Amino acid sequence: MSTAVKTPPQGLDTGPGADITPKEMLLRIYRLFYNKRIGLFLIFAMALLALVGVLFPQADAQTYNNPDWYRSFLEEQRPRYRGWTMPLSFLGVFHMFSSWPFRIVTVLLALSIIGCTTHRLPTLWKNATQPHTHVREGFFDHARTRRTVELAGSPQALFDDARAKLAAEHYRVIEDSRDDGLNLYADKNRWMPLGTALAHTAFVLILLGVLITNNTGFRNNEFTVPVGMGPQPVGHGTNLAVEAKSFTDTYHDDGSPMDYASELVLYEDGKQVKQHTTRVNSPMKYDGIAFNQAYFGFAAEMTVKDAAGKQVYHGGVPLQYSTDDKLTNFGKVEFPERGYNMFVIAPASGQVDARIAPGQVQVEFYDRTTDEPIDKQVISQGREQQVNGLAVTLERERQFTGLMVSKDNGAILVWIGSFLLVLGTICTMFYRHQRIWLRVHRTDDGGSRVRVASPDRHDTIFEQKVFRFVDSLGKPTSPESDDSTHSGSTHA
Repeated sequence: MSTAVKTPPQGLDTGPGADITPKEMLLRIYRLFYNKRIGLFLIFAMALLALVGVLFPQADAQTYNNPDWYRSFLEEQRPRYRGWTMPLSFLGVFHMFSSWPFRIVTVLLALSIIGCTTHRLPTLWKNATQPHTHVREGFFDHARTRRTVELAGSPQALFDDARAKLAAEHYRVIEDSRDDGLNLYADKNRWMPLGTALAHTAFVLILLGVLITNNTGFRNNEFTVPVGMGPQPVGHGTNLAVEAKSFTDTYHDDGSPMDYASELVLYEDGKQVKQHTTRVNSPMKYDGIAFNQAYFGFAAEMTVKDAAGKQVYHGGVPLQYSTDDKLTNFGKVEFPERGYNMFVIAPASGQVDARIAPGQVQVEFYDRTTDEPIDKQVISQGREQQVNGLAVTLERERQFTGLMVSKDNGAILVWIGSFLLVLGTICTMFYRHQRIWLRVHRTDDGGSRVRVASPDRHDTIFEQKVFRFVDSLGKPTSPESDDSTHSGSTHA
């Protein structure tokens, strides 16, 4: 007995070893991205990650990019999250919007939106350029918006009247001769459904803009520059430094602020590149970086020398932070190579502290690892005093200006995306694609039967416009039974 061997049809996948061409692989990936379930899953994942970013404390870019600062940030979270602190940090929970999970989901969601848009775009384009103009008779019996009337007059006269009135209302009118009677298709705002493509494009641009900003830009909301203390480095790999020549603040008679202004000089690689008077609504901008006036205050100019007399620090310490009771202000200087931080404390404006007299500050040293206090001392201006084995001197009080420094590389994409989103929403919400099919028959008694219908979703305003249009074609002579709550019909 012989056994027939069947050959599988060409193109049939015969198992895991079957070859898949690059084109087939790309098509499979494309189908995956325009799959609605995948899109919904990615939207849910994005919402979940964003919720995590809102519910958990977030380290700003400056803190996260500084290992010492981020370590201190994690230590602040440890009492609350205990043994989960490091695993949560590894998962990016404390810097969610620049974490790898958020980046991956953002890119995949953008690809999903692109896939859905490109998959739907040919249909939208065809509906706008090659509409379906022919319908069967049953369409006029079941369409969502429909009306039938029987009118006196010839079919051609009524048909010409209907065509003229639709054209006057700026409808595109296309005649169809593939059925009995006189037929036409009319539509208005045919390009408006493409607004969904604009909105989808907008979402992609906004997502990419946010992703670019979070991963290539930076933002520092607490960049302080003591007045008269020379250039202060901006950091973030910019080779920029800012010097505050002066700061002025003026007030109205009732004490409310009138104006804050900082005279700033910007240096790049030690060379002056810009000078600008920065105000709240007049930032200094250079190479995509904006310097916005944010706040101001007082700084303590400090000098610190080690036991050998070598100067280890000289600069203005902005007293920009307040204690919980708002009675004192303080600033911090970090000495990472020595393992401790120095805090400079002074009474807040208008407050009196019995421990710290005018012209004095309290200096405290803390261990960087354990935050345990090491030493503290109240020191007077102009006197060198020993604290923690160091010679510390309060030189004088100075003003400082507080700036918000940011580089938003994705801002242009977000602005373009926002504009397209508004434009797409207006197109789809306020200028809906309106479609009408019309058919005119001659009746047995010599009159004409006019049938008008539209399958588009229920819209009371559009429905009433259709009914008024039909009524304008002629005066009905007698009613015909209504077949829908959305229909009306009369006959002679």
